[in-house]
Amino acid sequence: MSGPRLVFLGTPGTACPFLESLVSAGFEVAGVIAQPDRPVGRGMKMCCPPVKNSALALNLPVFQPASGAELREAVAALKPDLGVVVAYGRLIKKEVLSLPPLGFINLHFSLLPRYRGAAPVQWSLINGETETGVTVFRLDEGMDTGPVVASVRTPVDPAEDAPALFARLTELGRALLVSSVREIGAGRASFTPQSGEPSHAPKIRPALSFLSPSMTPAAAFDLFRGLACGPRARFATPAGMTVQVLKASLRPPTVDTIPHGVHGAGVPGTVGHVEPGRGFFVRFTGGSLFLEELKPEGRGPVGAADFLNGARLVPGDALIVPPTAGGEGPHK
Repeated sequence: MSGPRLVFLGTPGTACPFLESLVSAGFEVAGVIAQPDRPVGRGMKMCCPPVKNSALALNLPVFQPASGAELREAVAALKPDLGVVVAYGRLIKKEVLSLPPLGFINLHFSLLPRYRGAAPVQWSLINGETETGVTVFRLDEGMDTGPVVASVRTPVDPAEDAPALFARLTELGRALLVSSVREIGAGRASFTPQSGEPSHAPKIRPALSFLSPSMTPAAAFDLFRGLACGPRARFATPAGMTVQVLKASLRPPTVDTIPHGVHGAGVPGTVGHVEPGRGFFVRFTGGSLFLEELKPEGRGPVGAADFLNGARLVPGDALIVPPTAGGEGPHK
């Protein structure tokens, strides 16, 4: 083994590749800390976090503290030189942060101080960002406010969705985290205070996921991209049905060829041109979005054109109504 002795804190599947990279790089991981097992599903069956499974497969000891006191006890017992955090899901208090001589570092999926918070990838896509990246920084008591060790920038493709962007950022982040740990262990790392205007990426609330006719096509598509990992962009129909959007795309406006003489043509929230077997356009403010696959509430996925047939809707008919009171649109 080489480098500092580590304790790794993480919980969801997002964190697993980073733990595996640290082990593959030859670092000594003294132990892994994850959130406690939780009941999931209709049967409320107890389920352990993915990081726990990954750690056990790597023959690493796992701890699942249920309180701040238990977390402090676990970290103190492991005697790490450095703590590494990736998507642990809980703020770590000063009395724990001060235990390792080299402190704690965190891998964050944005270019800090932009998009501090729980959902940086989702919000960067929802807001139509053209560039993002990953940052390794030293943890302090604030929400993603500590000094930066290193970062990597990358452009965002206009059609890229959350799963694809997560995958790319993970690959960039794995290499960045390994090199950062090496630099810190060798005493060569510098810690630079964050600079620039901060922005925030709070946890995605269900109300955010609803499309509204008042959105532009670009904003609707960005919401679809940002929520592709869940809870999925969706819309409410005039009949009161909730429909998730599983596949959508931006197409040239001239492709939506519904005649303007059709009743309702061009009104935001209405059905546009239909391509049988492929999908249909739905009107938003200033243009249209092409829908290809949908999932009505309580049903399985269905082709968008087949959905129209089943709902007996034709071009010009109303399809999307504004979100109910208390809903929220994207931060754009």
